Amino acid sequence: MIQYRKANLTDVPQLVELERQHVNAELSRHDPSLQGQGLTPIQLTQLINQHWIILALDGANIIGYVIAAQWRFFAKQALYQKIIQKLPSLETDQDGLPLRINQENSLQYGPIWIAEPYRGQGIFAQLVNQLVLATKNKSRYLVAYIAEDNGRSFKAHTQYADMQVVDYFGFQQRDFYLLLRKLP
Repeated sequence: MIQYRKANLTDVPQLVELERQHVNAELSRHDPSLQGQGLTPIQLTQLINQHWIILALDGANIIGYVIAAQWRFFAKQALYQKIIQKLPSLETDQDGLPLRINQENSLQYGPIWIAEPYRGQGIFAQLVNQLVLATKNKSRYLVAYIAEDNGRSFKAHTQYADMQVVDYFGFQQRDFYLLLRKLP
């Protein structure tokens, strides 16, 4: 039976290894010459202590995780700087009244990862639901970006994570959807 919980510091070594493995797998699927850098042990420790990492476990093995963070965590990276610049132009509504999205009322969502043998079993939706429960008292929105060429992720987020497309943008010769999830 799959269990879900917030990550703790003892999970860092396993998360580092998973990050190393899946970041490059994702990038090479789009361009074999690309190499990525996963989150470091220090960054994962910060995320666990100050932000959110929700795990899916099969026994002691992490078979999935999702991350949410305050914008300042990723703010030095160029892609996130671009998204942060776009936030004030994003708008949603509540009860017919327009609401602006900003760094104070939203969290950066992602990445989310699930081991291939476990995909298609509802783990994605459960990870997102657990993240929503963990963050709903801290923010009003989750904001995610998904590469246009990642149709599987786009489908999962729009069908199973209740996310809506709020913008579309280009960055370094790649196009991205910007998605929003209202928190309860």
